Amino acid sequence: MPYRIDHLVISAADLQQGKEWAEGLLDVEFGPRGVHPDMGTQNHLVAMRPDAYLEVIAPDHDALRPDYPRWFDLDNFGGPPRLTHWVVSCPDLEEAWELAPANVGRILSFRRGDYAWRMIVPETGVLPFDDCFPALIEWHSPRPVRALPDAGLLMRRLKISHPEPDALRAALSPFVAAMEHVRIVQSDTPGLTAEISTPSGEIWIA
Repeated sequence: MPYRIDHLVISAADLQQGKEWAEGLLDVEFGPRGVHPDMGTQNHLVAMRPDAYLEVIAPDHDALRPDYPRWFDLDNFGGPPRLTHWVVSCPDLEEAWELAPANVGRILSFRRGDYAWRMIVPETGVLPFDDCFPALIEWHSPRPVRALPDAGLLMRRLKISHPEPDALRAALSPFVAAMEHVRIVQSDTPGLTAEISTPSGEIWIA
């Protein structure tokens, strides 16, 4: 499959708060803290079958703030932790950039420890369709999910709500054609909701 869901993103104003919220909801433990010096952010990860992971991410207030918007619009995030973004893995990022909406962003390269990747990052911090369009990533190293223990999570469905579902569906068509578990629905409020099997049962996370 040329495109697949790489991971889902839970944003938080405070990393520890986000981690505790997600662990309590999912009944799992997330991995050690990681940092992204180029973006001034920090995260925790947990594996999610069949081949994806969940990321809790927040600004790193002890790091230098970049002179450009942080990814996932974290400069403007407020309120409790919540599911805000999804990330799609691409075999050819230039090709994906050509297929994506015009305002999807620019291709940037990143490295953290043994991990190396390129990612399309919007210059405003906001992805197309009110952040309902995915961030696009191309890995140049093994993906983090390979090093994460099986926590007993399974992603069943991703529901994407938007006031313009037909336009969003058209923009996503090159990327989600083979993703049977992705559903796009009409809603006045844009957002993501994921159905996940956990050690304690089925939950919806939003």
